[in-house]
Amino acid sequence: MSGDLSEVRWLSEPEMHAWRSYVVATLRLRQRLHRELVEAHKISLTDYEVLVCVSLKPEEKMRMSELATMLGSTKSRLSHQVGRMESTGLVVRIADPEDKRAIVVELTEEGRNLLNLAAPTHVTGVRAHLIDRLSTQEQEVLGDSFERVLIKLEESES
Repeated sequence: MSGDLSEVRWLSEPEMHAWRSYVVATLRLRQRLHRELVEAHKISLTDYEVLVCVSLKPEEKMRMSELATMLGSTKSRLSHQVGRMESTGLVVRIADPEDKRAIVVELTEEGRNLLNLAAPTHVTGVRAHLIDRLSTQEQEVLGDSFERVLIKLEESES
């Protein structure tokens, strides 16, 4: 990247509005969803997201590396988070039977039960604070737009 400011393609007013609205709204939405989960179930949004990702696998087990990718987290940060979750009985970490160097996260019965209790709270919040504020067309545009962003980000990481 060049340090020459004259070469920067600065954001127009509508572009800046789109960017700032996205940044502030997503931050505030995540804070609200986190608060609702903590108040109702004493689980953080990030811990809830771990439970959801692991639960999506048929055997409710997932490699730490795959989980880190799904969550957009570093392996180190995820390791600390999963360690805290393991100490509260929500998940366990085991050696991958196919690759002893890899670690697998497995949902416990307690984790599954908490997920089942917390999911309605989370979905209600997502619906109330985002989905029901958008038309069906806006939902499609939002989903398609961020899918393109994600694809480009993943391509640039390869």
